[in-house]
Amino acid sequence: MKKLFSALLLVLFFCLPTEAQKKYNVYAVGFYNLENLFDTCHDVGKKDYDFLPNGSYKWNGMKYTHKLHNMARALSDMGTSMLPGLGCSVIGVSEVENDNVLTALCAQSELSKRGYKFCHVEGPDHRGIDCALLYNPALFTVKSVRLYPYIPTEKQDSTFRTRGFLAVSGELAGEHLVVIVNHLPSRFNGSYYREVGAAQIKALKDRVLAEDPKAKIIVMGDMNDDPTNKSMHEVLSAKEEVSMVGKDDMYNPWYNVLAKQGTGTLQYQGSWNLFDQIILSPSLINKDGKKDYTTLKFFKNEVQRMPYLFQTEGKYKGNTKRTTAGGVWLDGYSDHLPTVVYLVKEQTTKKSEPKESVFALPEYTEAERKNIASCEAEKKRLEEKDH
Repeated sequence: MKKLFSALLLVLFFCLPTEAQKKYNVYAVGFYNLENLFDTCHDVGKKDYDFLPNGSYKWNGMKYTHKLHNMARALSDMGTSMLPGLGCSVIGVSEVENDNVLTALCAQSELSKRGYKFCHVEGPDHRGIDCALLYNPALFTVKSVRLYPYIPTEKQDSTFRTRGFLAVSGELAGEHLVVIVNHLPSRFNGSYYREVGAAQIKALKDRVLAEDPKAKIIVMGDMNDDPTNKSMHEVLSAKEEVSMVGKDDMYNPWYNVLAKQGTGTLQYQGSWNLFDQIILSPSLINKDGKKDYTTLKFFKNEVQRMPYLFQTEGKYKGNTKRTTAGGVWLDGYSDHLPTVVYLVKEQTTKKSEPKESVFALPEYTEAERKNIASCEAEKKRLEEKDH
């Protein structure tokens, strides 16, 4: 444990002549789309047939084992540029099939040596891919977990099913932190589907803050939209500059990574997109030039660009090294790059832990309960049909 916290300690020097040198703890928070982390067995009622030994990907034990190792390698390296040997306190992930693959993933040596655990709730996606949260229990304590459903509007097909919003409430650095992990509908569905999702994420964020105004909230995920798109910039109200963030907005540190630096987390036809975002509530940022780190605050963000995540030769040199491309198994990683934000808090001898009651997540609304019941009934029918 001593080694853990000595690795966590970072001494930062602020050019403030009236202050003595201060010491700060740094925490890394990440997100990674694992691109089809499936096992080799059929989940009853799910359309996972492509990822079976006789499926289109010929997904066998050897490929699955390699995929687990590759994902664990990348996940364990996230955040280590600033926190070597320690990495992330929490990592949201998308495109995971079930508890079995998450158990196998956390059992990989790269992750097991740090004691990573996971939060996951099975969702209604017909293909069977979900979101989850990996966490280091020495740094983040989980208190409450809920999966809030994506609810179609009257303009959408009422039977539309997709990943919901995985909310995990817990304690980081002695503060109440809520992480909402998302994987919004694909671009094949059109912008409106993601705008609906963004509106529901914002409503959930507001419900959390209504119950605990001091909560620190992080919205993360594969948004299938860029920070500049309507779903993120207007509907979620994730602003590109700290100075623009009002009490009902969020701060999106990835906007300028794409808009000004011209880089991102995945490529399409030679151009970068930045779908993989980690977005922060106002309580996690310093405004008006302040450097107040007495509570958790945003310090910086990074797209993780470990060299092994890229193809090094051939037609697609410089692109992300996928598991499979063009029907060929590449023994790679993902079509997305991981992202990380670093949070900083000043060390202090004062201990002030939140009351247990603040960690409870909002109860489901009537519309959410009806959607969950509908999904459960559909799941039962699909499972009976599949037997």
